[in-house]
Amino acid sequence: MSDVAIRLIATDLDGTLLTGDGAVSARTRAALDTARAAGIRTVPVTARQPIGLRQIAAGAGFDDWALCGNGAYGVHLTTGEQLFAQEIPAAVQQELAEALGAVIPDLVFASVRDGGEGFIAQDGYAALAQLSDHKRDPATMGGVPLADVLAAPSLKLVIRHPSVPIPEIFAALQALGLSGFEATLSGAPFVEVMAEGVTKATGVAQLCARLDIDSSEVIAFGDALNDLELLRWAGRGVAMPHAEPAVRDAADEVAPASNDADGVAQVIDRLLA
Repeated sequence: MSDVAIRLIATDLDGTLLTGDGAVSARTRAALDTARAAGIRTVPVTARQPIGLRQIAAGAGFDDWALCGNGAYGVHLTTGEQLFAQEIPAAVQQELAEALGAVIPDLVFASVRDGGEGFIAQDGYAALAQLSDHKRDPATMGGVPLADVLAAPSLKLVIRHPSVPIPEIFAALQALGLSGFEATLSGAPFVEVMAEGVTKATGVAQLCARLDIDSSEVIAFGDALNDLELLRWAGRGVAMPHAEPAVRDAADEVAPASNDADGVAQVIDRLLA
């Protein structure tokens, strides 16, 4: 571990902090509580929106700041204060959808907006979705024409297809050569698109500026492609053992155990020992 005192823990949730069934283990909760008692901020940094974060916040003891939508939206979980919200302009979404749709027909899109509370799904999207995808019941998603999905700015635009694999869609999107947005993968069954320049790292950086915390005072945990920039930015980046190779390469170390074996808690315990 670095000699610099850690003042903030920034952790991904799914595949990192949470067990495979989406829970916070007793050991992980104890480690987070010990860190908070030592004056260290514990911040979830997730692709989820507040609706999906609220389900586990109590179990993890998260009542401070949270970064949602891969760093697009910062909100205080207790006061509801919004720190920032960075949206993809409608025109950028429309250009992206038209160009990508010409390469891969029959894509379906959904827009997350209104502080993460709004979810506008294209006709046919709900039929592909499961509750675990967005922590929303597909039966409540409804369906609207694509033009309506793209008509207003989004905190996150998600793209999926009935049969084309997600990595193939992601590669096709990157190959378009368009600008004005950031795209990533979180392990969920869709491609995730945010405003240009938005990553988990930029979200945590904005929070740290608010809290007067330097990047060297941050330890970050993650496992998926959407965690790569954060692990690279933080003073100490910790990848999970099952992390994507590029994510492991970006990290300073690999956790000693998986999310199901309290790998994050083990690192925190070592940090505080």
